[in-house]
Amino acid sequence: MVHEAVNQADKESRSEAVAAAPVHVRNILEVKNLSAWYGNMMAVNNLTMSIHSRSITAIIGPSGCGKSTFIRCLNRMHEVSDGGRVEGKVLLDGKDLYARDVDPVEIRRRIGMVFQKPSVFPTMSIFDNVASGISLTRLWSRKRDLQDVVERSLKKAALWEEVKDKLNQSGGSLSGGQQQRLCIARAIAIAPEIILMDEPCSALDPISTLKIEELMLEIKKDYTVIIVTHNMQQAARVSDRTGFMLLGELIEYAPTKEVFTVPKDKRTEDYITGRFG
Repeated sequence: MVHEAVNQADKESRSEAVAAAPVHVRNILEVKNLSAWYGNMMAVNNLTMSIHSRSITAIIGPSGCGKSTFIRCLNRMHEVSDGGRVEGKVLLDGKDLYARDVDPVEIRRRIGMVFQKPSVFPTMSIFDNVASGISLTRLWSRKRDLQDVVERSLKKAALWEEVKDKLNQSGGSLSGGQQQRLCIARAIAIAPEIILMDEPCSALDPISTLKIEELMLEIKKDYTVIIVTHNMQQAARVSDRTGFMLLGELIEYAPTKEVFTVPKDKRTEDYITGRFG
């Protein structure tokens, strides 16, 4: 009995040690000394940060601080802006996305984006809205493949039950919140590794906002999410890590709880307490 008790105690001790061991976190994205301009105007200044895989990273800061420009640099959308220019490195699993041999179209397949206002194609059906990205990035040998992916994407976007009987109706017939989830389904359909969200709830009512937040928490099980938001309460509710930007610079970047409870920089504290912004 004593021997069994010792063995049991030893097992419990090992179990506790395993539980207490730090979980390995993989950095899917490494941003190094990134700067971005519109012509001669610098919008992002020498920004360096790491993004953890299968997590939600929030980028907060006042209007005009460079948040949206920063995430547009992550999938090379900034360079198509008028006068857009980027210096520095963005490494996706160690590969520099700004290397000469990298195809921007392939990057945008691996790093999807959801914009501030729902960008549905109003003349397309709900089904075709989801399928549109797939058609541009993949060849499908059987129609059934496409149907399966559209259904799976709508389910992951928590929209399937609401639209499964009206897939041929216009995407523009949906409510604002449904349209935004349709855009998320379209992003999911191309099987990205990262989903960028630029103020995805700013045009939505509180109930629709809650659904999008719940959806973000659900999809981070399979995807890495980076969200730009003016809503600090939203950042606190959904994100694992938060970066605070000001005048193009990354002032502070840490676990969300730390940023909102014990910020290390006075400027961060002033912003989250409402002294400016």
